Amino acid sequence: MTRPIYALPDIHGQRAMLEHALSLIDANGGGDARVVFLGDLVDRGPDSRGVIQTLIDGIASGRDWIVLKGNHDDYVPRFLDQGDAHASVNHPELSWFSPRLGGQATMASYGVDTDGRDVADILRDARAAIPQAHRDFLAGLKLWHQEDGLLFVHAGIRPSVSLTDQTAKDMMWIREPFLSHPDPFPWLVVHGHTAIEAPRHCGNRVNLDGGAGWGRPLRPAVFEGGKCWLLSDEGRVVLAP
Repeated sequence: MTRPIYALPDIHGQRAMLEHALSLIDANGGGDARVVFLGDLVDRGPDSRGVIQTLIDGIASGRDWIVLKGNHDDYVPRFLDQGDAHASVNHPELSWFSPRLGGQATMASYGVDTDGRDVADILRDARAAIPQAHRDFLAGLKLWHQEDGLLFVHAGIRPSVSLTDQTAKDMMWIREPFLSHPDPFPWLVVHGHTAIEAPRHCGNRVNLDGGAGWGRPLRPAVFEGGKCWLLSDEGRVVLAP
């Protein structure tokens, strides 16, 4: 690798955690550090609006930030553009506004109440409240980023399928057969989506989603020279298989 590259997993509306994680990255790599955000910027946490604005402002100021799309980030434009509040692949019976999916928290961050209201009324208010710049930002997110033997993607990839043939659904939603795949991928795959108790290096992939959406810490990682570390207030902590 020619330079360190940092990664931040699923933020899920946790703006305070995001700001702390960015301070750790700045302390370790400086303001010019390249950071890949693995998606799921919104839902569950209290300030999805603030998370999106922080990223927009950072990119506008010249930060070397690459932001990927997670399945939760796809809920927002689907609802605003299509009125689809039942867009979950894993839980088609649940409204996006259910606490489990967390859309009610995202709407609340924009001042839109969802409790006991008709979807049509929520949609009307959401379209008025959510800035077009936020809608454009979410709609324009990338699905993956490949660099120096690393593949960054929100959920994962389908084994034995070329990168160009991967579907958006797989990259935003996949669990199996990706998670149990025992063999090396063409890259070390860095992903989130499947929340675990703490980030884990599995040899062929690194799952960084330690569950910030459920109140656990948001831990940034750094990759350099073929190795991986988590960042803490004390500095780098090795994350090895």
